[in-house]
Amino acid sequence: MENLKAYIESGVLELYVLGDLSPEETLQVEEMASQNPEVRDEIAAIELAMENYAMQNAIEPSADVETKLFEKLGLQNEDEVETIGSTPQYQEQSRIVRLDNSDGKIRTLRFALVACIALLVVSGVALLITYNKLNAAHDQIASLNLDKQKFAGIVSQLEYENKGLDNMVTMADSKEWATIRMSGQAFSPNSKMNVYWNKKDKSVLINYVAMDLPTTDAQHEYQLWALVNGKPVSLGVFGKTDSVTHEALQKMQTIQEAQAFAVTIEPMGGSVNPTMEKLSVMGGV
Repeated sequence: MENLKAYIESGVLELYVLGDLSPEETLQVEEMASQNPEVRDEIAAIELAMENYAMQNAIEPSADVETKLFEKLGLQNEDEVETIGSTPQYQEQSRIVRLDNSDGKIRTLRFALVACIALLVVSGVALLITYNKLNAAHDQIASLNLDKQKFAGIVSQLEYENKGLDNMVTMADSKEWATIRMSGQAFSPNSKMNVYWNKKDKSVLINYVAMDLPTTDAQHEYQLWALVNGKPVSLGVFGKTDSVTHEALQKMQTIQEAQAFAVTIEPMGGSVNPTMEKLSVMGGV
């Protein structure tokens, strides 16, 4: 029923009544009408509406148009006058020549003219309605595409987070990995982040899903530090925490030993020494 309603509201039935469809499209409409009483009723209603519109908007031709029509039909009166010398002499009484069915022809031409004007107006209205419906359909398609993109983004985010959580569970169950949970500092008290340190190969991983760091601008990024015997050692920089373009886990530089890990906000490319005023998170091993 929804497809039939959409078909009726598509504007094709108006074009069918106006005779603006191709033979194939006309045959399709007639087949639909033979199978669906709703289509037949809609066609009849459109024809009646157009007929009423034409009659209500009929235009009476001006006297000038009527005169020109008479001239085209040869119905103009003529007086035959013969001039002899300087004195005109009456030869024959003027006669009005009436052609057969001339009154009927004039009425037919008048109705034809009115019908043409009405058909032009109705065609314009139908085209305007069709144009508006096409615009509405275009807007709906654009809205559906936007919803599709949003849904795809949500699915991608869920898959990304699920992958990160799976990695966290796997690493937590493994005896090879030590999990260092870093909490927020004075610069960003609510921040948090986890670092995973492999006891065998000394590799270091960070998990984007398990971190919440303060937002940076385009000129700054995060830098991971390891505290070794009281001295900070850089383990590399990493980007925004809300991006899913990278893997959920990112490998940083290895470190043989460390007493603690920390993250600061530094200029792009990192710093030689940490900016303690922007110390975001820190956690002991």
